[in-house]
Amino acid sequence: MAGLRIDRVTKAFGTAKALDAVSIDVADGEFLAVLGPSGCGKTTLLRLIAGFDRLTGGSIWIGDREVSGASRQVPTEERGIGIVFQSYALWPHMTVIENVAYGLNVAGVGRETRDRRVAEALDLVGLQSYADRRPALLSGGQRQRVALARCLVMEPNLVLLDEPLANLDVHLRASMEEEFRRFHERTGKTMVYITHDQAEAMALADRIAVLNHGLLEQVATASTLYREPATEMVAGFIGQGMVVPVEVRSASGDGACIARFLGLDIRFRRRPGALPPSPALACLRTSGLSLAAPGEAGIPGVIQRMIYQGGFFRAEFRPDAAPSLTLVLEVQEPAAITVGARANVAVRDGWIIPEAAAP
Repeated sequence: MAGLRIDRVTKAFGTAKALDAVSIDVADGEFLAVLGPSGCGKTTLLRLIAGFDRLTGGSIWIGDREVSGASRQVPTEERGIGIVFQSYALWPHMTVIENVAYGLNVAGVGRETRDRRVAEALDLVGLQSYADRRPALLSGGQRQRVALARCLVMEPNLVLLDEPLANLDVHLRASMEEEFRRFHERTGKTMVYITHDQAEAMALADRIAVLNHGLLEQVATASTLYREPATEMVAGFIGQGMVVPVEVRSASGDGACIARFLGLDIRFRRRPGALPPSPALACLRTSGLSLAAPGEAGIPGVIQRMIYQGGFFRAEFRPDAAPSLTLVLEVQEPAAITVGARANVAVRDGWIIPEAAAP
């Protein structure tokens, strides 16, 4: 096994930069998800790690070996990596066992070793009884497990996964997430998982790297990204956070501050250290908003919409002081309020985005 170091990697196509000085260190055995909207540079980064493309600047290291740099480009087949593609990329005329064994045959691995490694790989993904079937007779989830076994049998140092669940329906995705979790736990492989799906990234990865327009916005655990986004983009992208302007009034040394929002002085969490700018931007979550209790200070406004979510309603609220702003909160069933009703909303939790000044 080996860790991965991405050091100030830049990839330009003409004057456009698909990646701009991206640096990420992935520990040996870590599961990293690379997450971001379409066009953010996720697939470009995977192609550079795999050696399919040459970088414009920076370097990539697998373990203690530089595989991409200013004057170095190690071929894909010599990088010790395995790749699981979104499209499975299985040979339709071969059986499961033949697909899994293909890379070993090409590499000239002896029959005894080949048979042992293929059997171990099929056992790991639970497909021993499907060894003689062809891909056309398998479900989407089973085909993806064949692709995973074919990757594993080559004993790679690093596993790259390119949106491997994108072609599966929602029920298969849930079961395959568990497959990938077990795969990582049992093999301890270093894994880089490319995805646009936040739920997948949060369910699977030790850490998540968020890309946007070729720039690295933040690398952190799922909990940190959600609770303490470092940038305005991460705040709005992860969990559909609400980014709002606030005026910081005072701060304490315990990572808190008082900020004014729509006429109320509210306690917000913040990064310990230097006082954030004022005016600043804050991230609110639906879980941090609620209907104010009788006699409690709250933001006055009107309920614009109620969407049933199973056990609770997603309520869209328009504050009187900012009619163009929509705040979203959860109202438990049975709802004590209806569309068009006036309400007061209390802010019970919020995060000051570091160094993000309000326009």
